[in-house]
Amino acid sequence: MKIAVVCGGVSPEREVSLDSGAAVAKALEEAGQSVVIEDVTKPHDFIEKWKSLGADGVFIALHGGWGENGKFQTCLEAFGIPYSGSGPEASMMGMNKSISRHMFAAAGVPVPEGYTKLAGRELDDRDRKMLKKYGSLIVKPNGGGSTVGVTQVHNEKELAAGLATAWGQEPLALVEQYIPGREITVPVWEKEDGETVAMPAIDIRPKVGFYDYKNKYTHGNTEYICPAKFSKTTQERLEKLAVSAHKSLGCRVYSRVDLRVTEDDDIYALETNTAPGMTVNSLVPMAARAMGMTVGEFLVKVMNVSLAIKRGF
Repeated sequence: MKIAVVCGGVSPEREVSLDSGAAVAKALEEAGQSVVIEDVTKPHDFIEKWKSLGADGVFIALHGGWGENGKFQTCLEAFGIPYSGSGPEASMMGMNKSISRHMFAAAGVPVPEGYTKLAGRELDDRDRKMLKKYGSLIVKPNGGGSTVGVTQVHNEKELAAGLATAWGQEPLALVEQYIPGREITVPVWEKEDGETVAMPAIDIRPKVGFYDYKNKYTHGNTEYICPAKFSKTTQERLEKLAVSAHKSLGCRVYSRVDLRVTEDDDIYALETNTAPGMTVNSLVPMAARAMGMTVGEFLVKVMNVSLAIKRGF
């Protein structure tokens, strides 16, 4: 295949996306594919350039904003351009954390207690009750990724500051109870035979604090255990819930489901990433290697399944 790897974009995750694009291109080339990298800052410009590329399909390594929320996928479908991963609707729901929460819960996947708050709203009784009930909350942009703008708060002053940080990214913030326990992510993969399976779970252990942007992207700040070590019962439940979360949004081909597991092995889903990071520090490549595949082999399988999907064109 000849594959156009699109990356960059204009969201706060631009630098991560560029790193993902470079890593994807390298892995695909090592797997024997022909690759062209496109730094896309305007979908229109890429659409106009598409035919001149002579590519068979697009691998989307864009993160955040229109690159991941379904808008770019909609543009590609409007012009009959094949692409990797989930379609517009699933991408939109995956980026909108409040919608994801409702879809997860409807599918029987537990989620933390939480609510959204519009920019400019003062702290109210609901905020104070949540702080009193849980003692620690997580505040994040409703549609962001890569842990940009995410803070952990413990009192009203910190909550107000956390909301201001989240609102600096977008007008809607999500406030959730903090779930003490282990940060776990489970990639989900739609195999070439059509079966959707959970890949090895990854136990994410920051050396200091929680898994914020700094700990996620600074080499050596976080320890990763893959496969994660759980009892057989908990492992099976993790896998089942991850696949259920993936399917509840209508995701296709692959995704990554982020969860929390308490000391009592209660499991809560946080979000699904429909275009997960693919940098050297990223988690989906780690799970692929744990399954005995090179990253390139996995990405070729992703493209094969993606190009076989009958899209809306």
